[in-house]
Amino acid sequence: MGNPYASVHVAGHTGLVGSAITAELQQAGYRNLVLRTIDELDLTDPSAVEALYAETKPEAVIVAAAKVGGILANATYPADFIRINLQIEINLIDAAFHHGVKRLIFLGSSCIYPKLAPQPLKEEYFLTGPLEETNDAYAIAKIAGVMMGRSYHRQYGFDAISLMPTNLYGPRDNFNLATSHVLPALIRKCHEAKRDGKKEVVVWGTGSPLRELLYVEDLAEAVRYVLEQPRDVIDATALDGLMNVGVGEDLSIRELASLTAEAVGFEGDLTFDVSKPDGTPRKLMDVTRIHNLGWRAKTSLRDGIAKTYSWYLENEAEILAREAQNG
Repeated sequence: MGNPYASVHVAGHTGLVGSAITAELQQAGYRNLVLRTIDELDLTDPSAVEALYAETKPEAVIVAAAKVGGILANATYPADFIRINLQIEINLIDAAFHHGVKRLIFLGSSCIYPKLAPQPLKEEYFLTGPLEETNDAYAIAKIAGVMMGRSYHRQYGFDAISLMPTNLYGPRDNFNLATSHVLPALIRKCHEAKRDGKKEVVVWGTGSPLRELLYVEDLAEAVRYVLEQPRDVIDATALDGLMNVGVGEDLSIRELASLTAEAVGFEGDLTFDVSKPDGTPRKLMDVTRIHNLGWRAKTSLRDGIAKTYSWYLENEAEILAREAQNG
């Protein structure tokens, strides 16, 4: 369809998701992107967000900014996860509405769905049961973002769309073992074991949970695709502005660990620490709606892991230096 927006604010453009979206938009010909680092703009400060929108007048906003982390981080810092994410969402959505933004895309997470919801996860299962306990604070913040977008659309006609990606991975992922998600943690563990000549890599949990993984550049393409669709087309496809984004197939953590070890070249044993939590048993997205809209993921998991590992190798020194600096 081409670029229908004179300017787009990508909130969180330096992160895993935001950087991929920024690159996708630039490649598609979007020349006027509003980009601010965390040092330049505090998204938890409503006056700072208001001032930015008054100055730059973006026509579209993509909310890719969030405080994210794996099981350990979510369990350790639940107050931070709910407070910071709520502040970011409230400030961006409200300022976007008041400054006449034509479309806002809010990026959530598959964790908004109930822990024991039927599989695959349909948009209809939203708000139908209890959440996974290990990340319920983060999930509730994301649920609030979805409801805020819906509410502003219902009350004011504000064009807000919520996309729920499945588990994401790719270049610029978080490889810190204290806060990372499962795939980057596996990549780093296998790489360091191979480098150090170790014969074993320990994986959290039983290895039985099933996970769906989406390469972040595929998500970025999906965001641009949805951004450019007419609202009547979105309304005919999404469920009250809500739509899943994923690949529609999953695999066990055990299978994922084996695939990662193969990609990295680690030939030792994979040992599963059953004293550690598994998290949600399964999180497979039903992607019928976005397929009906005309979008499908392109990158195979094997190719995506290989690309992610290549990026890690190229940036390992910087990653380790940053970790050492941050203590």
